Amino acid sequence: MSSASNKQPGFRTFELSDPSIGLAGLRFVTVKSPSLKRRADIVLYVPDTAEQKKDLPLILLLHGVYGSAWAWALSGAAHLAAEKLIRQQLLPDCIIAMPSDGLWGDGSGYLAHGGCNYEKWIIDEVPAAARMAVPALSEKSPLFIAGLSMGGYGAIRIGAKYGHLFRGISGHSSITAFEQLSLFVEEPLDAYEPARQENKDLADMLCHAAGRLPPLRFDCGKNDLLIEPNRLLHRQLEEKGIAHQYLEFDGEHNWDYWKTHISDTLVFFSHLL
Repeated sequence: MSSASNKQPGFRTFELSDPSIGLAGLRFVTVKSPSLKRRADIVLYVPDTAEQKKDLPLILLLHGVYGSAWAWALSGAAHLAAEKLIRQQLLPDCIIAMPSDGLWGDGSGYLAHGGCNYEKWIIDEVPAAARMAVPALSEKSPLFIAGLSMGGYGAIRIGAKYGHLFRGISGHSSITAFEQLSLFVEEPLDAYEPARQENKDLADMLCHAAGRLPPLRFDCGKNDLLIEPNRLLHRQLEEKGIAHQYLEFDGEHNWDYWKTHISDTLVFFSHLL
């Protein structure tokens, strides 16, 4: 489709792949993002059973460092996990939006820095683009957010900050404090200004959001390099009386682990509908 003939409110351009030649329910969107000041991609999972339905739940699924919009689907098989659960009637029909993080450096952190707002891209523009692409979505659609590693950090941080918008939050192998980005990215942390100065650890943000925090779960592999930070976050939330679910499983910081446990997130969300 020509971008010149496909303008949509809020985006100068809006490109959507042809659903008739999609891959296992996947659709691909490219928009020019006002928040990012560049084009950005979203992969959508739309089950066949979604047609003619209204107000379906929307799950935002955030990738980790080095990845892009295709990572959760084509490395993590998230859409196949959802399809299986829907078929088993363990998950209602829902739409999954898997956006890029904005493609800054090794990872944007889903934060506002360098004149671009990677948080606003996720919280405002990705849901808007998904609603444009999928008629089964609307402003009334329940909204959930989840992610892995840097995406787990983004999901929990954004979910806590904008708790009134979300029905549930989930993180896998999550970075739990801004400084942990240095374990993965080559960019110096001061390149994330002003976000570096404004950022709080997840424990601080979650405690600050106490009383208005959506249901929260997070998990981590026992051999993951982030296991101790996740255990610490669990203890801190317990000490503050912040309701949450924390689980540990066998596994490392890799796609084998995330492919196995994305179903846990989807089932957790299904219980909140």
